[in-house]
Amino acid sequence: MQPTDNATGRLVGVDATRGLAVLGMAVAHVGDAGGWGEPTGWLQVADGRSAATFATLAGVSAGLLSGGAAPRDLPRARIRIATRALLIGTLGVLLTALGTPVVVILPTYAVMFLALVPVLGARPRTLVWSAVGVLAVGSVVLATVDRGVGWPASILVGHYYPAVVWFAYLLAGLAVVRAGLLVRPGPLAGIGLGLAALGYGTGAIAAARGLTLGTWLDLTPHTSTAPEVTGNLGFALTVLAAATVLAARVPRLLAPLAATGALALTAYTGQVVAIAVLGPDVVFRPSNVVLAAFVLVTVAVCWAWRVRWGRGPLERLLHAASTGAASALRDPA
Repeated sequence: MQPTDNATGRLVGVDATRGLAVLGMAVAHVGDAGGWGEPTGWLQVADGRSAATFATLAGVSAGLLSGGAAPRDLPRARIRIATRALLIGTLGVLLTALGTPVVVILPTYAVMFLALVPVLGARPRTLVWSAVGVLAVGSVVLATVDRGVGWPASILVGHYYPAVVWFAYLLAGLAVVRAGLLVRPGPLAGIGLGLAALGYGTGAIAAARGLTLGTWLDLTPHTSTAPEVTGNLGFALTVLAAATVLAARVPRLLAPLAATGALALTAYTGQVVAIAVLGPDVVFRPSNVVLAAFVLVTVAVCWAWRVRWGRGPLERLLHAASTGAASALRDPA
């Protein structure tokens, strides 16, 4: 078993992976990656993959919230997850209303969370095949509709986080938990590396033959093609496996990242609000000095809060509201 935070029982490896994803989204928003041949070119890894990891971990969170590998009391879990989805969706609408250049993921995140509620009791194999089906059908849908639609249709088929395809990430994350892979990092890493090789390899071969741009094989971030999603999912699972191993061996080393991941909703909201305060140029004229400030402040504040008060302010609200709703509806006075 990987170590847990004694205060809340959260899995350190999962939180650390989520923390890395949140910081990666900051990189995508305000970082200046440049070209692959430049010293900062490696920052391009964050584009698309961070949000995909964030989505995959939404499925993992739903699995943990509903009992882990052996799901239990699913009616209560469904109420809790649905309540969280409604609150997250509301927060997403409010953040979108700030008018920043950031495409806020939370409305899509909420819709996908709601869609996950009916399948919480499904077996791992069913979840895997469902993810494959969603990816196959969703890819066709995206290739045949106008993706330049406005909100709220963009939640389903928009350019950045189209739920018709991205729901596959959540199904895969839930399958990982139900299959008990969180405590088996070796097989999890093998699956992740295999998916990454399949997805990115397919896209790379197609690119070498000049077949990718604007096609179903494009690996450009946020194209949400089958190769991109498959590769991104493999990336997310590989990072999760690595974080699980490190959590078992050097949990203190991961403490800052784990704290950031435990306060992921608060940290993400803080990023968007900071961008709103600083103005759109912080996105349109990216700077790695600004990025460093975002990362350092986010990690420092989250770590200090986690040590002093435990759950973050928004996480505390979600917990109280979801458990309160579950108790009211399942155990009426």
